[in-house]
Amino acid sequence: MKNYPAAFWGERYAQEEFIYGTQPNEFFKAQLDKLDAGKLLLPAEGEGRNAVYAASQGWEVVAFDISEKGKEKASGLAKEKQVFVHYEISGVLEFQSDVKFDAIGLCYAHFPANIRKQAHHHLM
Repeated sequence: MKNYPAAFWGERYAQEEFIYGTQPNEFFKAQLDKLDAGKLLLPAEGEGRNAVYAASQGWEVVAFDISEKGKEKASGLAKEKQVFVHYEISGVLEFQSDVKFDAIGLCYAHFPANIRKQAHHHLM
């Protein structure tokens, strides 16, 4: 599926196991660990592994994804790790926030090529 619609990700995340695991992306972790905790935005966060890690390190995390199943798994992981992640269901161009973020983390954000540039500008 070229544009990876919500149904694609819902089906992918419907499996019991975490597709990408529960540990944070190694590059994301290495970069985040260099920063002082603040407010972090994680678009296309999927199952929440990076959001949960960031929250465990003292970050105030806002995450979003188009997949309800991804959010469900992220919420369960956050509960298990006893952290809070503000997680919304939203497409990248529909996401709105009045929060001024200290950092934005994009890990394997599969935005369609025809909106990728617009999506990056929208998030800034």
